[in-house]
Amino acid sequence: MDFKKIIEKLTQEKKTISTMESCTGGGVANAITNIEGASEILKFSAVTYSNEYKIKMGVNRKTIDSFSVYSIEVAQEMAYNISKFANSNYGVGITGKLNRADINNNFGEDNEVFISIYDKDNNTYTNDSIKVYERNRELNKKIVIDRIISKIQELIINKSIKKTNQ
Repeated sequence: MDFKKIIEKLTQEKKTISTMESCTGGGVANAITNIEGASEILKFSAVTYSNEYKIKMGVNRKTIDSFSVYSIEVAQEMAYNISKFANSNYGVGITGKLNRADINNNFGEDNEVFISIYDKDNNTYTNDSIKVYERNRELNKKIVIDRIISKIQELIINKSIKKTNQ
């Protein structure tokens, strides 16, 4: 699965997307920019590996303290704030742990990743989480990125199919 259809659809609809990634380390932005035409739709991408930079990009410290940095609530704030920062139609927020306990953030399950896609035009979130168990961190990232691509495709491509059929 790749971003080609997503990029084509976003370009056709004159819509844009931005990402705020943590555990995927920019992998989603990389997957997008591997496709010709990505510059038309990708507004901005941030890798916010630390709590400090999630907060600087708009995530509320109280949300991190209340739910842990590894939570759907933080992923939602990441998605919303990156969309707002870049003025993009869609914002993608990703946070979680891959193959390693985090001494700075003792909460949250190991190998669980939280994904949120914010749709600014409808003020809605599409949320998901995934557990990954591969020993290889790079393979876990690929599994998570594939899941994100699938979720974005469901949201963007399938949404327009539903509108057409109504």
